[in-house]
Amino acid sequence: MEIRRFGYYWLDTWVLANVIQLATQDFCMRYLNRKNDPCGRQYDQMTQAARSVPANIAEGSSRRSTSKETEMRLTDVARASLAELANDYLNWLLRGEDVPWSVKSEEHRAVTAVQLDPPAYKDDVQHLSSIHILQQKRKFDRWLRSGDSIVEANCLLVLCNRLIMMLRKQLSNQLDTFKEEGGFSESLTADRLAYRAAQSAQADAPKCPKCSKPMIKRVAKRGLNAGNEFWSCSGFPECNGTRSLKG
Repeated sequence: MEIRRFGYYWLDTWVLANVIQLATQDFCMRYLNRKNDPCGRQYDQMTQAARSVPANIAEGSSRRSTSKETEMRLTDVARASLAELANDYLNWLLRGEDVPWSVKSEEHRAVTAVQLDPPAYKDDVQHLSSIHILQQKRKFDRWLRSGDSIVEANCLLVLCNRLIMMLRKQLSNQLDTFKEEGGFSESLTADRLAYRAAQSAQADAPKCPKCSKPMIKRVAKRGLNAGNEFWSCSGFPECNGTRSLKG
C-alpha cells in the first residue's frame, strides 16, 4: 500500500530535489536581506522555484496510473523550474563578479563525485525517507555549510545542473513508456472496445466477414446512414469489416 501511495519517494530525482529545496531555503535565509533584496521578490522566486521541483515530481508520479501525459508534463515543469533556479544561482555569482566553477576544477569534480545512496525503506516510508533525505544532504555540507555564499551557490548550481540531466533522462523514459503503452485516453478506448466486444459476444453478434472476429454495434456518424446502427468489426481500425444490422 505505501509503495503505491509514495512511489516517488524511491526516485533519486525526488530525493535530490528535496536536498536542493532545503539548501535553497537555507541559502536565502542566510544571504538575502533588505539591502540586496529589498522587496523580498528574489527570496520568494528562488524558494518557490525550489519548491516546485519536488512538488511536480511527486504530483506527476502520482498521476502516472491515470495520465502518462500529465506525468510527462509535470516532469517537464519540474525541469523548467530547476533551470530557473539554476539561473538565479548563476546570477548570484555574476553579481559578485565571480564565475561558476569550471567542470575541470577540483571543486566541481568533488561535488559531482558525491553519489546518492539508494533508498532502503520498506515501510514507515515518510519517516524513513525524511531521514534518508537529510543523510544525503549532509554529504554536501562541506560546501553547503561553508559560510561562503560563492562556494554554496557554486555547489547548488552543480546540483541543479545534475538534476536537470537526471530529469531529462526520466522524461525520456516516460516518453518511451508512453509510446509502448499509450496514455489515459488510449487505455479508455481499449477498455471500452474490449467491453463492447465481450457484450457483443454474449449477445450472439455475427462474425466479421473479413477476419471472423465478433462484431459490435456502432452508430454511423456521417453519410446517408448517419444516426443508424450497423455491425462493425471489433478489431477496427485494423479491420474495417461491416454488416448491415438487418442482415
